Amino acid sequence: MPPTTPYAGKFNSCPSYGNNNHVQPPSPYHSGSAPKPCRDNIYNGPYSPTENPYDVPQPHSAYRTTSVSSVSTKEHHYGSSCTISENPYSSPQPHSPRQHSTSCPGRAYRHTSSSCSSEHSCRSNGAAAKARLYGHGIATSYGEMCYHDNSLVSASLEALIQHLVPTVDYYPDRSYVFTFLLSSRLFLHPYELMTRVCHLCVEQQRSGDALLDKIRFREVAPKLVQLLTEWTETFPYDFRDDRMMRCLKDMTLHVARGDEYSWRAMQQMTQRLIKRLSALGQYEEAVAALNAAAQERPASLKTKQASAQRADILSACDDPFILAQQLTHIELDRLSFIGPEEFIQSFAMKDPLENHKGFFRKRKTSNLEAYVSWFNRLSYLVATEICMPAKKKHRARIIEFFIDVAQECFNIGNFNSLMAIITGMNMSPVARLKKTWNKVNTDKFEILEHQMDPSSNFSNYRTALRGATQRSETAHSSQEKIVIPFFSLLIKDIYFLNEGCANRLSNGHINFEKLWELAKQVSEFLVWRQVICPFDRDRRILQYLVTTSVYTEDELHLASYESEGPENNMEKDSRRSLRSSLLHRENRS
Repeated sequence: MPPTTPYAGKFNSCPSYGNNNHVQPPSPYHSGSAPKPCRDNIYNGPYSPTENPYDVPQPHSAYRTTSVSSVSTKEHHYGSSCTISENPYSSPQPHSPRQHSTSCPGRAYRHTSSSCSSEHSCRSNGAAAKARLYGHGIATSYGEMCYHDNSLVSASLEALIQHLVPTVDYYPDRSYVFTFLLSSRLFLHPYELMTRVCHLCVEQQRSGDALLDKIRFREVAPKLVQLLTEWTETFPYDFRDDRMMRCLKDMTLHVARGDEYSWRAMQQMTQRLIKRLSALGQYEEAVAALNAAAQERPASLKTKQASAQRADILSACDDPFILAQQLTHIELDRLSFIGPEEFIQSFAMKDPLENHKGFFRKRKTSNLEAYVSWFNRLSYLVATEICMPAKKKHRARIIEFFIDVAQECFNIGNFNSLMAIITGMNMSPVARLKKTWNKVNTDKFEILEHQMDPSSNFSNYRTALRGATQRSETAHSSQEKIVIPFFSLLIKDIYFLNEGCANRLSNGHINFEKLWELAKQVSEFLVWRQVICPFDRDRRILQYLVTTSVYTEDELHLASYESEGPENNMEKDSRRSLRSSLLHRENRS
């Protein structure tokens, strides 16, 4: 396969920093490359959650799986209004969250409007509302739904809820199910939506005859179970709300009275959901324990003699490719536990979501925030490793090592670790080490910086990301499927899409075109997160990466001044102030 990014062909293999005879394989972006043989897996044995969180049972559903200050910026490429000429889901394959039908097929009684104004206005369904008859003259009316080129572009909230409800001869398109379940939380609580959908599904089958009602519900029960299955597998974290679980239990009992087969399917679905939520709980506890261990501060800041005795990254791993593999493990493991709804809940309206204390009491975006915290930790780890050594030669060697690790991350498709490493190396305590940088060949680093250059809205990075995505879609191996985006930019894109497009149109309808676009962004993430890392785990390296102590910003600046002395009076004053402040802090602790 030819290089898919402008600079893929420029990155040669990186030599080991321990054994000079070790041969590195070519980049997986290069034609004819074979995956590097991994070391024996020493990560198979049992270990406690306080050591590493990555033994949590992984989910088996199809949808497997900053401070968020990164979402704020002065300018963005979405305008003040959002005009989308067509629905992005052009593929007819409804079973992939990234591929949706261009239309949300209406029920048999609905007609679409082929001509709409620039606002996609449609015929009113008021007095001329299409109705569906249920049995003996019982009619149900529906709200307005607007289509443009056979694509749903806007509708009232009531109509959208009704469109989600399955019947004997109708089931909503999976693209619509995913899109509405994802973004409906902008308008109402998931519990309220589930309650109304289940109520409508049951009430539509009522005819006044108990036996007939039972027969009719038995016919619709499998489709209701299918809808709830999609909900629990794609958005399992909604069910951390006790009310959602109670509603699910009530529907299980209701289904049990009418259809044994559907009842068994409901039981199996509930068991999978409980297993997934249990795995999430274990993961969160393990990550919390690791974070607590990593935050334990050393007894003293450091002296040059003490720093020489502290283990560094090269003592844990001297092979850039192996370290890039372990970073990819951490990235994919943490990505797999981020719920797609967390992107929407990060800016969802607060009132309906905060009315009940049980709804995401543990922080509704906790896994997203934990992933951003990992990015920050990796950046500070890189800066700490560079500033810590007493000898200039050793510092230069660490810098070259991390440049090679960043290169391997790029070749793998791990853009988040790549950007974290670049960020750490550009922090001011590292950037000021001019004598150290003079001993470093920075050609490869400049290429990597060019790839992640923020100018033109990260156009170089976006080109590389498209190349990695295309490689993933035609991959012949698990390694080629890996795409780990620069996560803070993904959050920013979704944030500005939300901010740049109105939730409702002037006629009060919900802007469903915006919901399609949000779903498109999030569904790409779902595809990326479901990849299982093909590399062997190295327990010792992983332990070092997630638990070793890192310096704070003040400690980094002081370590930098001790490595290379102040160059002017301002830096001298800064070093004096930092020493006094940190010494006072240590005495208090």
